[in-house]
Amino acid sequence: MLGKLPSVAALLVLSLSAQASLIFKNIGTTSGWDKINQEHHGTVKQVTDQVYKGTTALKMTQIYDASYSGRYHSEVVKNNVYKRGDTGAYGFSFRLQDDWQFSPVQSYGIGQFIADFTDSGCEDWMPTTMIALKGNKLYSRVKQGTVCNQKIKGFNNLATVTAGEWHRLEIEAKWESGSTGYFKVWFDGKKVLDEQNISTTVEDDRAFQFRAGLYANGWHDDKQMKGSQGTRQIWYDEIAAGTKLSDIAAEADIQAGEC
Repeated sequence: MLGKLPSVAALLVLSLSAQASLIFKNIGTTSGWDKINQEHHGTVKQVTDQVYKGTTALKMTQIYDASYSGRYHSEVVKNNVYKRGDTGAYGFSFRLQDDWQFSPVQSYGIGQFIADFTDSGCEDWMPTTMIALKGNKLYSRVKQGTVCNQKIKGFNNLATVTAGEWHRLEIEAKWESGSTGYFKVWFDGKKVLDEQNISTTVEDDRAFQFRAGLYANGWHDDKQMKGSQGTRQIWYDEIAAGTKLSDIAAEADIQAGEC
């Protein structure tokens, strides 16, 4: 299936004259990642059954196990994507399985920025910004303060997600621990969040990873599966990071924007 909705990046790609810089781009393959994180019975596979653009996409699967107490990640990982003080843009296209069971009482992560804080004495691997589903609504957040004294600023009900259809998510952020940061989110080409003059990351200068994939965090955090769908699948395509929105435009979006 070909995604047809243009992103905001596509609409800007011809008008931005400033120098662009692409950090990385992946067109739905298992190659080129720093790590593929497949926990417990979870899998990450390169497939051809559903694609946003081109011939391949990544299919992330997680399976609930009542006897298992660990976490449920099925993700691709890119290292060194941002540090405090950076400005960047990040995007991916995703598609939920046709019969995805939306649960308003249990969340499912679909992307995150994370770093290793085991030397802090109060955290291990800790995500700052996350993108998740709460029911059929898109959620995101930023973390503020210090690693050992954190504050979460959450953004609920950003958009409605439809199962069985490709969606495009894009983020633009200025990563600051003071009050000069910003955090913007686009969903299917529409700006759904524009937070200015806020803290967008913790007071630390280490590099963060960017992870795209399914993290059934509610299964772990709630210590149970709510609902009856114990196998969850999400497809991903056109995953990218850059300094500007024009850097991360998917080829399908550029073509749609030029029509």
